[in-house]
Amino acid sequence: MTRNRRVLLAAGALLVSLFAAVGLRAAEEAGNAATERATEIFKWINFAIVAGVIVWVFGKKLPPVFRKRAEAVSSAITKATAAKASADAQLREAETRLANLQKEVAELRAYAEKEAAAEVERLRAATQSDIQKIAVAAKAEIEAAERAARLELKALAANLAVDGAETLLVKQLTPKGQESLISNFVKSLEGRPN
Repeated sequence: MTRNRRVLLAAGALLVSLFAAVGLRAAEEAGNAATERATEIFKWINFAIVAGVIVWVFGKKLPPVFRKRAEAVSSAITKATAAKASADAQLREAETRLANLQKEVAELRAYAEKEAAAEVERLRAATQSDIQKIAVAAKAEIEAAERAARLELKALAANLAVDGAETLLVKQLTPKGQESLISNFVKSLEGRPN
């Protein structure tokens, strides 16, 4: 806001306050009829203030909004014009290609047959190569599975042997036998140097 506007705004606020004070004073002195008249005046003053604020806000805020909208519309028109020109160029190109369609179809057919034959040969070679790779991989996998099965069988046999020995040891080892083993172990340790 400029300085002049601030001064005018302050003067207007002071003038409204003055009218309000005078009106209130007159309303107190004049009674009911004067109060209604003063109320009516304040309503019109209030309306004028609100209307002035609304006009000021719209005058300040709406022109940039309208400018942005006008620029957006102008931009959209420019884009639409460019898109129309591009579509026209594509239409001309399509019409030209349509004129040469028979020739292009014959060329494409020959090219497709040539490519199909090359693709069949490439697939045959790739299939043979894949068959060999799969055979080698399968053989290696079978050998690895066989080794793993043997190791698992050995581990299972060892676990069964340990379990059997443990069961046998539990059945045959009595508290008296345990005492004997521990005392023999302690005696064997006494004879050794640290």
